[in-house]
Amino acid sequence: MAAEASDAPGSTSSGGAGTEPPPGGESGPDMGGSNQDLLPKPPSDSNSKQEDTKAVQGCNGVNTEASVPVSGLKEPCANEENSQPPAPEEGHVVVTNPVAVEEASLSYTLEFEKYWKAARENPHDFTAWTELLQYVEQENHIFAARKAFDAFFAHYPYCYGYWKKYADMERRFDFKKETEEVFERGLQSIPLSMDLWIHYISYLQATLDMNLPASIQKIHSVFESAVAAAGMDFRSDKLWEMYVEWEKEQGDLKAIIGIYDRVLSMPTQLYSHHWEKFKEHVMSNSPKDILSAEELLWLQSKITTKSVQKNAETEVEEAPPGEDLPPGVEVKPETGPDAQGDLDQDKIRELVISIRQQIYTQNETEVSKRWNFEEGIKRPYFHVKPLERAQLKNWRDYLDFEITNGSHERTIVLFERCVIACALYEEFWIKYTKYLENHTVAGARSVFQRACGYHLPRKPNIHLLWAAFEEKQGDLEEARRILKSFEESIPGLAMVRLRRVSLERRQGNLEAAEALLQEAIRDNEGMPLASFYAIKLARQVLKVQKNLIKARKVLMEALEKDPENAKLHTNLLEIEFSADVKQNEGNTMNCFERALSSGLPEETKIVFSQRRVEFLEDFGSSIHSLLTAYDEHQKFLKHQTTRKRAPENGCTDEPEDKKMRAEDSTGTVNPAVTTAGMTPAMGGDMSTNPAAAYNYSNWYQNYSVYGYQNPWNYNQYYPQS
Repeated sequence: MAAEASDAPGSTSSGGAGTEPPPGGESGPDMGGSNQDLLPKPPSDSNSKQEDTKAVQGCNGVNTEASVPVSGLKEPCANEENSQPPAPEEGHVVVTNPVAVEEASLSYTLEFEKYWKAARENPHDFTAWTELLQYVEQENHIFAARKAFDAFFAHYPYCYGYWKKYADMERRFDFKKETEEVFERGLQSIPLSMDLWIHYISYLQATLDMNLPASIQKIHSVFESAVAAAGMDFRSDKLWEMYVEWEKEQGDLKAIIGIYDRVLSMPTQLYSHHWEKFKEHVMSNSPKDILSAEELLWLQSKITTKSVQKNAETEVEEAPPGEDLPPGVEVKPETGPDAQGDLDQDKIRELVISIRQQIYTQNETEVSKRWNFEEGIKRPYFHVKPLERAQLKNWRDYLDFEITNGSHERTIVLFERCVIACALYEEFWIKYTKYLENHTVAGARSVFQRACGYHLPRKPNIHLLWAAFEEKQGDLEEARRILKSFEESIPGLAMVRLRRVSLERRQGNLEAAEALLQEAIRDNEGMPLASFYAIKLARQVLKVQKNLIKARKVLMEALEKDPENAKLHTNLLEIEFSADVKQNEGNTMNCFERALSSGLPEETKIVFSQRRVEFLEDFGSSIHSLLTAYDEHQKFLKHQTTRKRAPENGCTDEPEDKKMRAEDSTGTVNPAVTTAGMTPAMGGDMSTNPAAAYNYSNWYQNYSVYGYQNPWNYNQYYPQS
């Protein structure tokens, strides 16, 4: 059976892979060490000054990231109606530009063509692509860059650093529409990329006219899309802070409270920093400026109710006119309206914080549960180099924890983060599809499309699972298309051809199933794989179509082309065994004779000889045939023993006692045996050892070596004395 077409990234125990910079990432002044060094103190140290902690940076100062599908942002090729895996350059938004006609007629430099050819001839060579992209950046040729980037992202859509470079290149040429389209395409491919979202928002803030209401609305809409897509990421703090600062610039203090209400319930890395910022915002602004009218009225009524209850409990009876108050009791001076208003505002602020305190405490508990898992993620971005075993195990454990303890939404976000860092590992995509299959068929289909269309186009297992998924959903044509397309791209995989055959058989299309096997036999003529398919065809014809004659013909034709194939002889023998033994004895014996007269190895012939003796003993109609078969079997055994005991290294000296023992064990005539044709190897001395007459074990002495088990352990019924 053909081997898998493309190797998965191997697991390594070294730490080199974990420190690779993200593809397309630039070195910057903020370049730091590992992510672990930049993590704030664990949640147990709640007094640490986490407001001074910067957002976690990946290697070379690039923010760490992940990916999650959200409403409004579709993954490439995630449309339910179109379950085709994306073609290399058709799954992206078409980039229009003012000189599209001119671009189509452009000729490229020989240097570009050299890099382009290297990348296209081996599209899975990541280095070839990076060299091509580096060249087009240096040359600053926008049309060559578009061609290169578009082809690159058809294979590696998770490289957010290159999406940034692509957008920046379009911006340098002042193609505003094209720049925005590149950003949108990038965020469709990797919507959990915090770095890409921030880069896009910064671009909009720099280019839009902020005096126009439409510009304000657009940026607000993009912020909302960003936090909806990536806000549940554990490392999304920088995005939330940016949103708060932008609303502060707009003077919308009430909107800031709404943002904090959302982020305070999200388990994020800088959760305590958000809490401190929230309290600072509440204490430095008037409640009427930061709270909605409904919440303000509710809080005022709550404070009034508490005040009335407190006054009723502590009310002091006034003294009659002319009498002094009891010792220790003083008359409280009446407060003015301003002082009372300040007092009410302070109470409202305290109540606002108190209510959110419960949410913060609960969120702190959730952060504590995930902290160790997050510290174990050393490379949250995509890279073609393999991950360490420890990181792979951490992802498995984290996913299992979230599936068991987390919400569905958080589980989806974690899966999306995982399949970015582990995009080339089949097991995580399969785990994701199995999880989604229990929740949403459309979601599972979208993940299959992404995995098979982009990241694992040469992995057979996930393609087989995708086809099985579609078959289970009743979409047989899609299942057929998936298997056929994969077989055309990676020909020669027996497991894929057999799945196509079984699909047709399950649907009752026996002719189509037989035609697929016949085609496979013809395509592999002269190779061992042809005999493999012949055996599969013969078994299907026999078991499903109940046609013994046709099954025999298939194997006989295969034996004519491959006469020394032991599996063909064995399967032909099994087919003959399946028929009426009495009527089919002649065909069965012909199978034995054909195998024993072929060019099979001596050891294999002994197995067939053993089975022939067994068959004649159990079902044969002639004692002469049995004795003849037994004598021939003894010759095979003696010849094999002689070969095994042949002198080694040219030495011919051997002790006489060993030679005598060898001769005795290989069947010299024992006078005690009077049965004609029966040798001691079979019978032994019955006068001294009656059980030896039934010593069948000699017939099976090499049986298990060739994969055949002794079906009848006769010696358990005739123990040696």
